Amino acid sequence: MIVTRFAPSPTGLLHLGHAFAALTAFQTAREKSGRFLLRIEDIDVTRCRREFETAIYEDLRWLGLVWEEPVRRQSAHFTDYENALRKLDAMGVLYTCFCTRKDIADEIAGASAAPHLTLQGPEGPLYPGTCRNLSAEERNIRMARGERYALRLDVGRAHESTGILTFVEEGRGPEGEHGLQTVEATCLGDVVLARKEMPASYHLAVVNDDALQGVTCITRGEDLFHATHVQRLLQALLGFPQPVYAHHRLLTDETGKKFSKRDKAVTLAKLRANGATPNDIKRRIGLAA
Repeated sequence: MIVTRFAPSPTGLLHLGHAFAALTAFQTAREKSGRFLLRIEDIDVTRCRREFETAIYEDLRWLGLVWEEPVRRQSAHFTDYENALRKLDAMGVLYTCFCTRKDIADEIAGASAAPHLTLQGPEGPLYPGTCRNLSAEERNIRMARGERYALRLDVGRAHESTGILTFVEEGRGPEGEHGLQTVEATCLGDVVLARKEMPASYHLAVVNDDALQGVTCITRGEDLFHATHVQRLLQALLGFPQPVYAHHRLLTDETGKKFSKRDKAVTLAKLRANGATPNDIKRRIGLAA
C-alpha cells in the first residue's frame, strides 16, 4: 500500500506552496487508495512555535485534508535520532566539526585564489573538510573546553561502505529526471547530522521518521532533489527501506521567486480571511478542484 506524508515545520504560516505540496501528497495517496500522514517537523525548538502548529492543522482541515492520528511530532522523539547517531558513529562515518559558519566562509574565501581547490555542489561551495582529520585527542580537548560542535557525515567513507546506490524518481527532478537515479553521494559534501544544541539535522530526522512511519512514496518540491542523494546514503547505512520519490514543480510568484513564509500576502490564513475558498486555492495552484 502506498503511504505518503506532508511534513511542515511550524516556523510560520502555511502559504500557497505548502498547499500545493500537501494536496499533491494527499491526492497521490487517495488516487491509489493509500494512506496519508501528517508529521510536524519541530526539531528546531528555538524557531518552532505551537501557535504555528495549531495554524497548520486549521489550514489543512480547511483545504479538506484528512490524516491519520496521532500526528508524529519530532520533538517527542529525540531518542530515536540519538540511536541512529550512535549506530552511525559505531560505523566510523561521523566526525566532530568545530567550524563556525564564519570559519567555513573564511576558508572558502581564502581558497578563491585557487578555485580548482574549492569543491562546488548544486547549492554552492561544499564544506572543505577542515575538521575531518583532527585527532581524537584534539577533539576530546576541544569538547572538554565546551566548544560548540556539529557531527558531520564523512560522505566519502560512508559511500565506500555502501557502494553504488540508486533511487527511483517518479516525479520531475531539476532537469526532468525520471526512473532509476544513481546516487551522487558527495554532491552536498559532508553534511551536518546533529549539533551540540540540536539532536538531529533535517537529513537524519526525515530519513529516520519516514522509515519508522512506513512512508513508501515521498512527494516534495524539486528543490529537495539533491537532498535525496545524501538521504538515500543514510537509508543504506541505517538499514532503512527505500521509498520511491516524486519531486514536483515549485510554485513561484510573478518574478519567479519561490514563495516564502515571510510573504504574508500568500499565506492561507490571509487568503482565507480575504474570502478565498478551498476551490479558489486549488485553481490558483493548478490542481483540479
